[in-house]
This record gives sequence, C-alpha cells and structure tokens, in this order.
Amino acid sequence: MTTPPRILVIAGSDSSGGAGVQADIKTITMLGGYAMTAITAITAQNTLGVTAVEALSPDLIAAQIDACTSDIGVDAVKIGMLGSAAIGHVVADRLERLSCPVVFDPVMIATSGAVLADAATVAAFERLMARATLTTPNVPELAALGGAPGMAARGVAWLAKGGDAERPVVEDRLVLPGQDPVIWRAARIATRHTHGTGCTLASAIATGLGQGLPIRAAVEQARAFVRAALLAAPGFGGGAGPLGHQAVVQSRS
Repeated sequence: MTTPPRILVIAGSDSSGGAGVQADIKTITMLGGYAMTAITAITAQNTLGVTAVEALSPDLIAAQIDACTSDIGVDAVKIGMLGSAAIGHVVADRLERLSCPVVFDPVMIATSGAVLADAATVAAFERLMARATLTTPNVPELAALGGAPGMAARGVAWLAKGGDAERPVVEDRLVLPGQDPVIWRAARIATRHTHGTGCTLASAIATGLGQGLPIRAAVEQARAFVRAALLAAPGFGGGAGPLGHQAVVQSRS
C-alpha cells in the first residue's frame, strides 16, 4: 500500500461545502492524498454569495499548523483564504520553516464578487508568493497583483487561470522563471456550477506536488480533475453551484 501524500490546507471554511477547506478535503481525498487543515476563517456562504465572515486568531491558526506539522508531517501545503494581514504573516512565519512545496491561491475575490482580502492582506501576500512553489491567481486577482509585469518583476512561478475571462476558450498560462510559458487552451464548459474551482485546482496541484510530480505535470493533472468535476456537478443551489468532486471515483468505476 502506497502512503498517501500529507497535504496541509490553510484556508477558510465554506458552510455550503462547495469551496474552501471543504472543497480542498474532497479534492485531496479523491486524488489519493491525506488532508489536514488549519482553518483561518469561518464563513456563512452558499451558491448565492457570502453573508458573514469571521477570522480566527493568528495564534490559533499557528497552533493548528504546528499541531499538524509536528506530529503527522507534511508533504505539501495549499494556502487559500487568509482573512487578515496578521494571519498572512503568521502563516509565512510557519512556512519559512518548512521545505515542502507550497501552492498559494491568493483569494481576494470570490466567485460571487465578495472581496475577501483588504489592502494590508494583499501586502502580506508578498512573503507568501516569495515562499510559494506556485501562485495561482484568477483574472481579477492577477490584475490586483500588477498583472503579468508585476508577477514577472517578483521572479516567482505562477499560473494565470483564465476561467473568469468571458471567452469561449479558456486559457491557463503557467509561467516559471527563466522558461517559456506553458499554455493550455480548452473549450469552456457551459455551466453555472463553478463554485470552488480555484480552491479545487490549487489543492489538486498541491496533491500532485506532494506525490512528487513536477509542476507542469501537477497542473495538468489538476486541470483534468477540475474539468471532470465541472462536468459532474450535482446541480445544487440557485447560484454558482458546487463541483462534483466525486468525478474521479466515477471515472474509475
């Protein structure tokens, strides 16, 4: 029996189960990993939007990270919603002590349009991007981070996700320092059930890296999983519904 890669998720909770740590746990489990969590915030949300957010204390978040890494150990980390600049810095403090791959999904704007990070939090992202193996901004997040020139100036690896661009063909661009970009293009899947796509993609990439895959292969595996999950969406909710994370099980049966 192969030992599953240990993936630590540092992110917020989604009460409706479509995004956040709930989506991360489903993704990691379906892809053969062992999921652990350090919850940064509790949200009240559903497919129609976010109605309340309460961040946990930085000390409690640090304690959750320490509890996981000191006993279970960790093969890769996925960072999602943080909630405050103080949380961003305490997470960076902890990750600078670890040597495993880190995937940073710089959650600022939810699918619903709700802003989930203020200017001070964005400033704290600089340390996290410098530590991350890969940063995965969507279209508005990339713009907030200075676009492609801003990311290039930082000299970091990043994946520009194209799902938010309203085009019939979705383009994802992987940029690794000193290398030509790798571009994937695929026809857009016509669906309103897109809640948690960014969380799912980032946690799938982290799982691949934890399994020892190089970045490009981890991204390719994650993209395939997200597209399968989009097609398997259960149809819940009146807005941007959740994905069908059971897609992998269905495809193997």
